[in-house]
Amino acid sequence: EHPDYVVLRGWGVMNPVALKTAQKTGFPADHIIGNVWSNSEEDVIPAGDAAKGYTAITTQASGERYPVVQEIVKTVYGDGKGNLEDKSRIGSVYHNLGIVNGILNVEAVRIAQAKFGNRTLTGDEVRWGFEHLKLDPARVEALGAKDLFHSINVSWDNHEGDGYVTFQQWDGKKWNVVSDWIAPDWKLLRPIIEKSSEAYAKEKGIKIRTAEDADAVVSN
Repeated sequence: EHPDYVVLRGWGVMNPVALKTAQKTGFPADHIIGNVWSNSEEDVIPAGDAAKGYTAITTQASGERYPVVQEIVKTVYGDGKGNLEDKSRIGSVYHNLGIVNGILNVEAVRIAQAKFGNRTLTGDEVRWGFEHLKLDPARVEALGAKDLFHSINVSWDNHEGDGYVTFQQWDGKKWNVVSDWIAPDWKLLRPIIEKSSEAYAKEKGIKIRTAEDADAVVSN
């Protein structure tokens, strides 16, 4: 008896194999929902038609329509810079993830330098910058990344940020966003995370950090 839906928590070749197997058994791809490890072009293209209609969760959208992506295409690849051999990768899930990570790194350094000075930073100072990362929707839009990702606001006791995700569906050629940005149920999830973390810390003899620990920055 078929379930109504299946959550695919695969990795690498597991994902196209799962989609092909679902097709063989008559289970519809549009009733399979993948996690963040199952949401790239590499997960669907090898499956061919079996992947059409498959939906996956993502923290950042694919595509080239975002101003920051277009600016990179113009100023980097348009000027013959960069080392991306396959330009068809531009706008892919992993390429856009790299752009988002680049934004996070630069913003963390910018925030840290605003506090510690416009100089080479220590690792701990950069850590402080990451733990004060503030990327609300207005800042995301100012960076040309509106709709590429929602927002990421990090603190010393919350390294996950806001946790917004969206869902994308594979049409056989490309991913299409099919939902709004969705926030997690932190009231449900956070106590579970903290309980597990506290138990692990106790088992391993790890001292749980405090706000004072986080602000004790090592500078040279």
